[in-house]
Amino acid sequence: MTELTDLTAVQLVDGYRKGEFSPVDAARATLRRAEETQSAVNAFVRIEPETALAQAEASAERWRKGEPQGLVDGVPVTVKDLLLMRGGPSLRGSRTVRPEGKWNEDAPSVARLREHGAVFIGRTTTPEFGWKGVTDSPRSGITRNPYDTSRTSGGSSGGSAVAVAVGAGPLSLGTDGGGSVRIPASFCGIFAMKPTYGRVPLYPASPFGTLAHVGPMTRDAADAALMMEVITGPDSRDWSQLGPVAGSFRAGLGGGVRGLRIAYSPSLGGQVAVRPAVAAAVRRAVESLAAQGAYVEEADPDFSEPVEAFHTLWFSGAARVVQHLSPAQRELLEPALREVCGQGARYSALDYLAAVDVRMDLGRRMGRFHSTYDLLVTPTLPITAFEAGVEVPRGSGHRRWTGWTPFTYPFNLTQQPAATVPCGADDEGLPIGVQIVGARHADTVVLRAAHALYEAGSADLAPPTPVVS
Repeated sequence: MTELTDLTAVQLVDGYRKGEFSPVDAARATLRRAEETQSAVNAFVRIEPETALAQAEASAERWRKGEPQGLVDGVPVTVKDLLLMRGGPSLRGSRTVRPEGKWNEDAPSVARLREHGAVFIGRTTTPEFGWKGVTDSPRSGITRNPYDTSRTSGGSSGGSAVAVAVGAGPLSLGTDGGGSVRIPASFCGIFAMKPTYGRVPLYPASPFGTLAHVGPMTRDAADAALMMEVITGPDSRDWSQLGPVAGSFRAGLGGGVRGLRIAYSPSLGGQVAVRPAVAAAVRRAVESLAAQGAYVEEADPDFSEPVEAFHTLWFSGAARVVQHLSPAQRELLEPALREVCGQGARYSALDYLAAVDVRMDLGRRMGRFHSTYDLLVTPTLPITAFEAGVEVPRGSGHRRWTGWTPFTYPFNLTQQPAATVPCGADDEGLPIGVQIVGARHADTVVLRAAHALYEAGSADLAPPTPVVS
């Protein structure tokens, strides 16, 4: 018998509709899984059984009456602890955040999920202020990979990725400023998508500016499309949100990839050293797309690694995050975060504008690239999960987390939609992800290609089973 915690959100909603089980059954099973795995993986800042069960009871009553409140009524959901959620503090992984206060406002994406009847299981872990690509913080400790708990979950939405991977809710809200939904999803064997900037409203505005996106972290592309239908609802608090969505994300899943023009860049033109197991798994995924009728050719986007421009923008944002803190409070920050904040504070306005120039030129180049190709496919990461509790793999020579994430952060600079799909495992059983990047506003095309990989059903593309489950 299939466990409720193994079902997707689409399957749960279908089961509620048919009366096969109730939202209360799903909530209890999900809470049990969250609590059973917490000591091993540390995915949660808070698990909230009383709130979740009350919401599930209300949802069950609506389903009994045949009056569901929305598209995800009764579906267990988790929320990264960077996003506001009324009823409890958003601690953001930092000892400088005081939990006292009213905390009476939802972020837009949280508000939309609440309006559609979601059941909120708890808040998931983040590094301090979401600043890096792994998930450990002075406040919450280390979040570990469910495939090997000595390894990192990735980050900064590591808790959300782990929660989905272990069955503690099929849907999670993450944020992505440089790869922060895609990195942990790749390391943990799940699906995640960074939508086009502005497609999912965000409030309060991120101090990292227009690098920061909100996106779905799910079991598969179909669940992400369902979640996108909900969280893209408009919100007047975000002045940079895009206009109304044209069409349906779920309807856009169909049709496959036949006729799509896909560029496959295995190493960004030789700029990235990719581990052989990762390269082989990604190539198999690309071959699956070609077998389904896509026109695939090896082609590299026309840009050199824009890491210095990204650092200028990202570290300046980090400096802005802590600008209001007293010297005593700054001593509570993670030392590496203090270091990058100091670097960010030293940039001038001219430095910042020069980085914006690099960003705009990169966007122009990618716009031209997508006049030839519908999609760009790359590895999500050149490596699999490494030791937990460190920012970079030991012996790698990298100074900052951006050194081992060269495929992710460029597309925050360009604001393009990008998703990661699990495509197998290395010889240690650690998941590998393939990244699918679309032109700005082509979110449905990205989801369609990702869904096609799931629909192919190839054993080589199936993610391994977590050790912690």
